[in-house]
Amino acid sequence: MLGLKLLTDPRWANIAESNLEEILSDHAWCEQKAATNAITLITQNSEHQDLVDELTAIAIEEMQHFQMVIEIIKKRGYTLSRERKDDYVGRLVKFSKKDGSRNMAFIDRLLFAAMIEARSCERFRVLSLNIKDQELAKFYHELMVSEAGHYTTFLNFARKYSTDVDVEKRWKEWLEFEGELIQSFGTKEAIHG
Repeated sequence: MLGLKLLTDPRWANIAESNLEEILSDHAWCEQKAATNAITLITQNSEHQDLVDELTAIAIEEMQHFQMVIEIIKKRGYTLSRERKDDYVGRLVKFSKKDGSRNMAFIDRLLFAAMIEARSCERFRVLSLNIKDQELAKFYHELMVSEAGHYTTFLNFARKYSTDVDVEKRWKEWLEFEGELIQSFGTKEAIHG
């Protein structure tokens, strides 16, 4: 369904599970950034009422996920680490088209969001199927379902609001780029690491 070119090696879950405090902190910040991204899309494209409505719900849900992860961190006696740069997302940002029309930048921002949601969904699936911690396995299964819905929402808005972009062609370019990019990741206790 996601169309990802390279799936995560299930052994990445062992890396993540070896330092739950780190993976949970990283995950919390991913949720916060996802909420911020949804809010930015709303701010820049407020003329689309359906987008405003849907992305407001997503922003709220992402912050609820942030709160849920924070609660797990506290319950386990961990400390939320400081937010740090996400190299994977940084590379996706560089791939985004910023020149061209306003619509092109809008569509690419939606595809950027869809790409991150797709990979997050896939990583949550890997965690849900491969970590021994049953509480977290269940938690990541539930989040996997949510991320799949977000991925679909962003991709559908790109298709709906494109006026001068071949969305299917550009999405294939995103998938190809990400398939190459992700080969450099999967070795750290980070959702995209």
